[in-house]
Amino acid sequence: MFKVGDLIIYSTHGVCKIDDICEKSFKDVTRNYYILHPLDDPNLTISVPVDNDQVIMLDIMEKKEARNILKSFEEPGIEWIDDAKARNKKYNSIINSGDRDKIIKIANTLMRKQKEAELNKERMYDQDTKMLEHIQRIMFQELAASLETTVEQIVDRINSMIPAKVS
Repeated sequence: MFKVGDLIIYSTHGVCKIDDICEKSFKDVTRNYYILHPLDDPNLTISVPVDNDQVIMLDIMEKKEARNILKSFEEPGIEWIDDAKARNKKYNSIINSGDRDKIIKIANTLMRKQKEAELNKERMYDQDTKMLEHIQRIMFQELAASLETTVEQIVDRINSMIPAKVS
């Protein structure tokens, strides 16, 4: 169980802070709820039942794990799938699993493909761009929180690890 003040990863909202844990009643059912807000949107308040198993709520990764994830950008990412529909299906399946190591490999691959497209004066598929932006928003925010730095510094560090000329 999380505590008030904890930073967590909540579903698609990314890094959130737990502001309170309280009882709420809806339709004559009383349950305990986490009251939280995304760090990048402090005006949004989210209420989630403590016993909810329908959404992913994770502890922020430890510094050691965050350092290892950053280091993984020195290596190639996940296997590229040429068929856009099959790629989207496979990559979304991995993202929905919540496996950070695999998710970051997708980001790595997509960032390399993005650099390659820019070099060739091409555009990436919109679904690939949206997927990359989604991963970056959540994962880079978590890396920044874990390493007590900014998202901008995480982006700069990662961009410096990905070669300018991708094979």
